[in-house]
Amino acid sequence: MQEAIENPPNYRELAAQIKAWARELGFADARIGPATLPDGVEPRLEAWLAEGCHGEMAYMEQHGLKRARPYELVPGTLSVISVRMNYWPGAAKSAEAVLGDGNAAYLSRYALGRDYHKVLRNRLQTLAERVGTAIGGYGYRVFTDSAPVMEVEAAEQAGLGWRGKHTLLINREQGSLFFLGELFTDLPLPADPPTEEGHCGRCKRCLDVCPTGAIVAPYKVDARRCISYLTIELKGAIPEELRPLIGNRVYGCDDCQLVCPWNRFAIDSAEADFAVRHGLDDVSLVELFAWSEEEFKQKMAGSPIYRIGYEKWLSNLAVGLGNAPTSDAVIAALKTRLDSPSMPVSEHVRWALGRHGVVV
Repeated sequence: MQEAIENPPNYRELAAQIKAWARELGFADARIGPATLPDGVEPRLEAWLAEGCHGEMAYMEQHGLKRARPYELVPGTLSVISVRMNYWPGAAKSAEAVLGDGNAAYLSRYALGRDYHKVLRNRLQTLAERVGTAIGGYGYRVFTDSAPVMEVEAAEQAGLGWRGKHTLLINREQGSLFFLGELFTDLPLPADPPTEEGHCGRCKRCLDVCPTGAIVAPYKVDARRCISYLTIELKGAIPEELRPLIGNRVYGCDDCQLVCPWNRFAIDSAEADFAVRHGLDDVSLVELFAWSEEEFKQKMAGSPIYRIGYEKWLSNLAVGLGNAPTSDAVIAALKTRLDSPSMPVSEHVRWALGRHGVVV
């Protein structure tokens, strides 16, 4: 953090201006919270980690309780500006229709366009620079799901919404279909009031619909069972007992959001960067499985999907094909990768062929 500016501005006016600039930059909303999180966050984090619910995501342990202490994560932080940006894209085929078609590949709707990390980071950087232009030098750091920030808790504290039973932030106007980002600053900005008590009530549709039972209790997800974790974060083989439950979900999962009553208020994003690319909203498993590594890299460049790599991509698709209705096309596609030099790919392919009664 840089030293505090010598002649501080009217911080209340500055806070209002920051929110206006954020909306101009395409954010649906921006709110300001303190550099501390509510009581109870730290013990919940410690218990969750102690139970191993983070799976192989060792980075969640590396910073210890700094995750729950913005003022320690970035020394000098006095205020956390939390922003949200709607992402749900207009699609040729509804999410429910794709999930209901066993031959189609379902990719989480947030990943159908450009990588949100780049989009939000660039906009937040522009916001930070506008503040600097207006008031002079100050200290800040931008975050977009890229560091150990407990962004849902920070956003809830700033009044952007409440934490749903699926652990995602829910907002009255947009449900949960948005990205979050943060701007840590050493400016003593006035904090917005926290969100009123959550509005999930007795509803537990998200718990009931989770294909793998990953939402093990209200407000608690065991990542080791979560399809998003299994298809994105997990480096090794997907546990065999979970593969049939994944269905045709080859990158992420939206089921808990699709059934949330609050998402009936959501609207499609107007952000061009989140528009569907390469027809990924309505594409078959067989077609994607036929992509060469060069095609994958070319078509997924600039997409969040790129970071899982080609080997993981094929392994996920093999699971989807194993769960697809048996057909000559599905079996033929799987056989093309049976002798893949990648052990994970060939293992998932053999499993998938076995699901269709093919002995290899």
